[in-house]
Amino acid sequence: MAEIIQKDGTWTFDGETLRLTPGRDKNVGLLRRTLGELAVPLQALAGVSLEQGKKSGRLRLRLRDGADPLLHATGGRLTEPHDPYQLVVESDRYGVAEYFTEEVRTALLLEQIPSGPVTDYLLPGPPLPLSVSAGDGTVSFDGERIRLEWNWKTEDAKAAAGPRTLAVADLEGVEWQPAAGLENGHLRFLVRHAPAKVPAKYDPNAVELWGFKKDPLMALVAAAVQARLPHPSAPAAPALEGPPVPEAGRPAPPGRTEDDHDALLRRLRELGELHRSGVLTDEEFTLAKQAVLKRM
Repeated sequence: MAEIIQKDGTWTFDGETLRLTPGRDKNVGLLRRTLGELAVPLQALAGVSLEQGKKSGRLRLRLRDGADPLLHATGGRLTEPHDPYQLVVESDRYGVAEYFTEEVRTALLLEQIPSGPVTDYLLPGPPLPLSVSAGDGTVSFDGERIRLEWNWKTEDAKAAAGPRTLAVADLEGVEWQPAAGLENGHLRFLVRHAPAKVPAKYDPNAVELWGFKKDPLMALVAAAVQARLPHPSAPAAPALEGPPVPEAGRPAPPGRTEDDHDALLRRLRELGELHRSGVLTDEEFTLAKQAVLKRM
């Protein structure tokens, strides 16, 4: 086991999982403290590095693209105090940090973990239920529904409609953008068939963020929702309509019967693989399988 303990946090590696525990130092960001301990499977890692400075250095973990819904939702916009995959290392602990780095790298080589992207989230996202108040509203999420409630700072045009409830099934995506300079940020839910984007100040599906202390916590909501949306790299489910049916009175083209039968068998195998990988739910798999069997 490899372990490094710093004021910034504690990282432990047992050969299969890295456990990242935030420290209690004042420089540890609110998002890291709220997120708590992270268990990162070795399969989610693309690499690890140690950057050394005169007084202190930094350990950095690089995850495979698509492995963590938090990184996907924030798009590299988390600042250092809030990034759970960085650890400040004091200069007198460089030897321990180098040992830790070599242990992780060796495990990646021995297990032959690829560094390329994944098609499923390998981390579960923040725990639920979750409720965060920041900017002009409060967002609550229970895993299926998102509730938006407004405060006294909300623009009248947006607050007039009252609290808003959105189902995850109706979403196409989620955006988290932190405030930068004079530009406000936002947490926006992309609702299917909703009108074109309007400024977050007036958008009933968005919370406007002004750069205050609790703003980064909205990234946890974005990550929790993202974890329950289809993975952006997951293969699309196959069409369920089956082969075309010949028009009445017109025979099927020669050779089509056997080819169609083989295609349907392949379709069944594909559906089974999608069901086992979690792309299709039990109900979706059953309906799709019945649709294919009817055509056989």
